[in-house]
Amino acid sequence: MSTNDMDGTDQIRERDYTGAKLGMWLFLFTEVLLFFGPFLLYSVYRYRFGADFHGASRELDLFIGSVNTAILLTSSLTMALSISAMQKGSKGLSVALLFITIALGGVFLANKYQEWMSKIGHGIYPNSQTLLGQSRGRVLFFGLYFFMTGLHGLHVLAGMVVLAFAAVLVITEKITPSDPIKLENAGLYWHLVDVIWIYLFPLFYLVT
Repeated sequence: MSTNDMDGTDQIRERDYTGAKLGMWLFLFTEVLLFFGPFLLYSVYRYRFGADFHGASRELDLFIGSVNTAILLTSSLTMALSISAMQKGSKGLSVALLFITIALGGVFLANKYQEWMSKIGHGIYPNSQTLLGQSRGRVLFFGLYFFMTGLHGLHVLAGMVVLAFAAVLVITEKITPSDPIKLENAGLYWHLVDVIWIYLFPLFYLVT
């Protein structure tokens, strides 16, 4: 292959890489917009019903919330290390770190399920007679809690599927050290999921 042909191939790869990265950032922007509305509603209602939000927040399990925060922060680290391992040519390590990341996501969802079931067991869930008999602020708080953490949980589940698919691509060498863009984009999505939780955690568990 001539030098000109090699330069042309490199330019095409660079354009493909830039295009894929830009497309992913645009997609992540739409995901941020999806959460913007609920975050805005939360801000308005917290301002109006501050005392109710504070009291309702005290009824959530701060320990589980803190553990889940640590789990997702750790998963962001393992995701970043997986990408780094792939870029360095360590395919096996990259796959192992991907599966660790997926497992951490699973533990997060299991903890969240346990917390949800605890509230539901006490009759606290959207439109329940127990909840509707309480103050408007508490009704709004728990309604937003279930909706926003549920929406986030769906994104965690989607992220686990994406990472599993990425692991298959690594194993089948569709993702390689010279072409890691799909893994990098999967990592960006996972990091977004983690960042959203970093905002949700103080909003619901640390209301002052």
